[in-house]
Amino acid sequence: MIQNSQEVRAFLVTESFRFIDRVISLPGVKRVALLGSIVTPIADPKDVDILIAIDNDTDLTALATAARRLKGIVQGKNKGADIFLANPAGEYIGRVCHWKGCGPQFRSTCDAWHCGVRPYLHDDFGDIRLNSHLVKEPPLEIWPTLIYRQKVADDLLPFLSRYEV
Repeated sequence: MIQNSQEVRAFLVTESFRFIDRVISLPGVKRVALLGSIVTPIADPKDVDILIAIDNDTDLTALATAARRLKGIVQGKNKGADIFLANPAGEYIGRVCHWKGCGPQFRSTCDAWHCGVRPYLHDDFGDIRLNSHLVKEPPLEIWPTLIYRQKVADDLLPFLSRYEV
């Protein structure tokens, strides 16, 4: 069955917030934000981009499990998901590793600069490096404080209402 772009967008939004609800209670997670086309009313976003600020010593195992789950679910609709990470200083540090087994002993082809040094941190700065302003002031911070830095798509508002203080 072929789904229209609005149904797929609604699916992506729902799954994004399901992921966010899952990870905000994880130890070391300090901030969660949405980036990219999912924040805008674009009818057919190609993926979901989520930025998570974490403590420097956060164990990324549970976050990586949740990220793989989100990626697998949205892949069923031929869409993607990227979980970007920032440190407490607001600096981009990489993405969540998408492999179930993380480290050079599992993937000799891993392109992370420091594969396995911090399990499940994929610091592939040769491929992706987020703008520092975007990391420090993302368009839509969701948790722990809801902050709008741009107009957001109307279909996000029902989900965002539960994060308002």
